[in-house]
Amino acid sequence: MRALVVDPAGAPSKPRRGFGRPGAAPSTLPAVEYRDIKTPHPQARGWVLVRPALAGICGQDLALIKGEKTPSVLTAYSRRAPVIPGHEVIGIVESAAHTRWVREGHRVLVEPTLRCAHKGLPDCPRCRVGETHLCENADRAGALCSGRALGSSQDTGGGWSEGFLVHEDMLVPADGIPDQRGVLAEPAATALHAALRWHRSGDSAIVIGAGTLSRLIVATLRRLHPDLDITLVHEVQRGARVKRRLLPAVVPSPAETPPAKVAGAARVWRGTPEELLLRTAELVGARLMRPAGDAPPVLDRGVDVVFDCRGSGQSLDLAIRLLRAGGTLVLAGQSGRHHVEWPLVWSRELTVCGSAAYGREPSGHRTYAVIREWLTDPFFPIDNMVTHRFPLEEFDTALQTAAAGTSVGAVKVVFEGPIASLRRLSREADEGAPSEAPVLLQATAARVRAEHV
Repeated sequence: MRALVVDPAGAPSKPRRGFGRPGAAPSTLPAVEYRDIKTPHPQARGWVLVRPALAGICGQDLALIKGEKTPSVLTAYSRRAPVIPGHEVIGIVESAAHTRWVREGHRVLVEPTLRCAHKGLPDCPRCRVGETHLCENADRAGALCSGRALGSSQDTGGGWSEGFLVHEDMLVPADGIPDQRGVLAEPAATALHAALRWHRSGDSAIVIGAGTLSRLIVATLRRLHPDLDITLVHEVQRGARVKRRLLPAVVPSPAETPPAKVAGAARVWRGTPEELLLRTAELVGARLMRPAGDAPPVLDRGVDVVFDCRGSGQSLDLAIRLLRAGGTLVLAGQSGRHHVEWPLVWSRELTVCGSAAYGREPSGHRTYAVIREWLTDPFFPIDNMVTHRFPLEEFDTALQTAAAGTSVGAVKVVFEGPIASLRRLSREADEGAPSEAPVLLQATAARVRAEHV
């Protein structure tokens, strides 16, 4: 079968435009190769082979492709080895080995976290209580596999392929969920977990970011708190010019350009940190307190919570200046090592929460179980987030489009797996016939629905 293999220690066979830091030599970027690999087969109880229908490209994937360095302290959890990325997946089970409930033909969502039992290790204290995303053996290899998640494990493979291995405990039935919604299950679970990190104490929220996660957090907050005032902001550097990143000569236009107003947000703002602070002050009736020197102002009466989906030094600084005394910052973006004005944190008694993944929530429900129900609800407004689809062999254009983001109308860019290709061919052969059920193994589709009603 075919797959996209990324080697963080390798060099690409040709320069790739639109990636890396300005001035970085092409040879500093990881190698990305579309090649034949051996089809994996389940070798242990509970393991299955899944054929992807759609597999998403996320910021973590782009950081790997761009050659961005992992924060030094987190290198304890990872190894620089060739991997097949792709942890945002909806697909179909093709083969299974001694499974409890999963059968061939099941349409499934994938919760990609690898916990102790999946590796063949005794459960750590965190896995034992259901906090599998905080597994204390994330850096250890077991008898069955290694790595923290699908897409970063050499043993399981990932969704940027024609097939990968996954344990049935990591699968959720996808009956009634269209592919373009199902591929958003993983980032939607991340958004829900982030939203639940805030124990509501107030009526105003700001979400910083312009990508998929920030939009999903807005939609999630609106569903959880219908009366919450939500502002989505995208901060830019003072004096910065908006530039289109380098792209191939032709980039397919999205089926529907994302609207200026994001579903669930009362307003969407773009501007420099000072401009955003000024607009927020006007919105909530706050004063701008100006410290000595040329530092940005601080609000005396800011918002109740800020969700930072960027995790940059600038976004962190903006977030703590936007908050009221006693407010909460939920750090949902992948952040590195940055200077933080800690006096603004301790003197105003701010709460800072990290939010990295999903697992078991305080209610006792697993995040994915809640998201699975939300995805079946057409009133959960996420249908326009998948804007571009590409076959695996067009990976260069796909990755550059994802890296360009909203400057080319891209929100979520996905790869089409073999199942999606078969569905497309089936629709072309039978015009007007809806086809969200797999074109192969149709006989098992009814059984899947019957077993999970």
